[in-house]
Amino acid sequence: MNSTTGLDPVFCTVVPPHVLDKLAQHEDSALAGPARRTLERDALERSRRLLATTQGAPAVARPREAAAGRPHRTVYDAGHQQVLPGKKVRAEGSAPGKDASVNRAYTGLGATFDLYRKAYGRDSIDGSGRPLDASVHYGEKYDNAFWNGEQMVFGDGDGEIFLDFTLPVDVIGHELTHGVTQHTANLAYSGQSGALNESVSDVFGSLIKQHTLGQTAAEADWLIGAGLLAPRVHGTALRSLKAPGTAYDDPTLGKDPQPATMADFVKTTKDEGGVHINSGIPNHAFYLLAVELGGHAWERAGQIWYDVLTGGQLKAQATFADFAKLTVAAATARYHEGEEKEAVLKAWEEVGVPTS
Repeated sequence: MNSTTGLDPVFCTVVPPHVLDKLAQHEDSALAGPARRTLERDALERSRRLLATTQGAPAVARPREAAAGRPHRTVYDAGHQQVLPGKKVRAEGSAPGKDASVNRAYTGLGATFDLYRKAYGRDSIDGSGRPLDASVHYGEKYDNAFWNGEQMVFGDGDGEIFLDFTLPVDVIGHELTHGVTQHTANLAYSGQSGALNESVSDVFGSLIKQHTLGQTAAEADWLIGAGLLAPRVHGTALRSLKAPGTAYDDPTLGKDPQPATMADFVKTTKDEGGVHINSGIPNHAFYLLAVELGGHAWERAGQIWYDVLTGGQLKAQATFADFAKLTVAAATARYHEGEEKEAVLKAWEEVGVPTS
């Protein structure tokens, strides 16, 4: 627990370790090399995050010049080095430059701020106007993007398996939502609570993309990381909320291991107990709820999930069943005994998670 803020920020990457592990074993050094270096860097960053948590990181306040209810974004260029944040290249309100990665990062930070502000009345990821910082061009062929408890960081990808990590807006939303979770339920990053942590980021990452595009639940692709995989990869994205386990099936990356129901829950000691794998179960429950209710998923379905995340009842070590019960209570509290509650009950029943 952070001694200064009472928070326990974690180091969270969008590409799971099991994907990079598989890639790192490839016989082609052009594929294996970047994956190995990424895994090494991720391990170092994770250790740094743990050290910062032990020492207590200072809270970040809204700058004096930043208006309440408006984003305060700053984008840095790491210059292919691994020293953060790098050179400041775009500040809030400045015009787009020639660097597409910088522009996409800036826009993605804004899209995330907009969803939380317009849909839920939340002022930035901490609810108090926290500045949103991001660094692009991190490392050489770095195959990941991450939230380190303080800022967003994007690699350029290796160009063979992964492209620029600023390309999918849902990746940006996913990582920044780890910051929202950090400032609210603070879900422990292991086992089922860790899978819930990842799932919440996938859910709101998808909602941020849908909100940006003005899509309904029926129109959305429900993919995380669409456009991130290079053309040679047999796959569409990193994960699918609509059909967990189908995002990719590739000779180099292997097959998407996510389960859609508790019947296929994966027991493993890797990846903090499979947090990027078993997140497919609550992901699918949210998808089922959203399509059952129809319309814009960030409205009723997203509101229920947001109410649970911020309601103060969700414990750090929560299980899927704990979360499911709270969604039923949240649906009842906000929408009473209506179709919303029935849809929540039905969604969890379909994925095999008890609600009573």
